[in-house]
Amino acid sequence: MKNLLIALFMFVSGLLSAQQTSFSTESLSEKMLTFNQEETTFGQVLEKFKGQKILIDFWANWCRDCIEGMPSLKQLQKDHPNVVYLFLSLDRSVESWLHGIEKYELEGEHYFIVAGWKPCILCSSIDLDWIPRYMVVDETGKITLYRAITTEDEELLKKLR
Repeated sequence: MKNLLIALFMFVSGLLSAQQTSFSTESLSEKMLTFNQEETTFGQVLEKFKGQKILIDFWANWCRDCIEGMPSLKQLQKDHPNVVYLFLSLDRSVESWLHGIEKYELEGEHYFIVAGWKPCILCSSIDLDWIPRYMVVDETGKITLYRAITTEDEELLKKLR
């Protein structure tokens, strides 16, 4: 009986910790704005970078942890220049978002999530509970890293190699 309970516990734990390997259809329809403030969807953004490794960074100008992590993020960009750095902003306004990009001199691809954090279908579909949040998508479009909250995360570094 004891062995059965241990096996059941391990099985359930494995299911709970399993990461998603793809984005839901609903999340792909999430509305975003480009840097030039043109409307697009998350699916169109991913399609644009198909065939390339992508690091997705959910961030906001108001997020202290996001700002404090930027020096290490910039080092990550230097160490892995062939990765697409996709910044998805959860700022409260377009003006704040654009100001943050300029102020922190963020290099990469920038998009503003129109819905904001709480009504965001994409955010809820990936269980976004903290920012910064990093995800890695491989060249085939598969999510290979579902969740990291620092750029020093060993699994994140492994997936970018």
